[in-house]
Amino acid sequence: MVATGLAEERNLDAEREAYRTDGYVLLKQLFPPMVLQMFRARIQQDLDFNRSRTFVRGNNLLTKPAIEVYSLEYPPMAAFLWGLTPRVSQVAARELVPSYAYFRIYQKGDICRVHSDRQACEHSLSLTLELGDNIPWALSLEKRHLDAPLAAIDADFGDEPFSAIPMNAGDAVMYRGVNHRHGRIEPNPNSWSAHMFLHWVDPNGPYADHAFDRANIEAVRSAGGRV
Repeated sequence: MVATGLAEERNLDAEREAYRTDGYVLLKQLFPPMVLQMFRARIQQDLDFNRSRTFVRGNNLLTKPAIEVYSLEYPPMAAFLWGLTPRVSQVAARELVPSYAYFRIYQKGDICRVHSDRQACEHSLSLTLELGDNIPWALSLEKRHLDAPLAAIDADFGDEPFSAIPMNAGDAVMYRGVNHRHGRIEPNPNSWSAHMFLHWVDPNGPYADHAFDRANIEAVRSAGGRV
């Protein structure tokens, strides 16, 4: 038990160091794939993806519409986000608070264009839930550190160096979404894949006002919607 505890402590130290120096780190097998498969099946059943197109949405990061669900629309996803907060706070080596999360299903050949995230994504986690053919699909991250997000959306990183991190079901990459541009520039090799994107901010940092997704909640309320 002592040896196990020491190994876990060393792993956490390595995660923290990579996150501090590079701005991103692979968290290998953060969840058992079976658990994530059941979560994907449950959200698909609850929101009736097979018969409803309510959640099929266009997005300027994608080449065609995809199923996307936000945590404001599906409370179990918000619970998932909140429950994961202690783990990501460990990696960040500071207290974090949740902002929002969303779920997306990609189809074969899909890409995600290179982009920066908004301020609510100060600390982000890309989690691969399920891969239709169990073929790893890489998330690519620019090595350059940005002081603020860029508005540009591109097909690739141009001349900027980047890291491509292959991901299996259960794997997660934690990264600073505001500071490092990222995307999936190689077409999805699977028939489909399901992913969740979870975001946090530092309550004592420059984006503290984005905690608990206040900006989106206020926008929904201003438009006459209910939260």
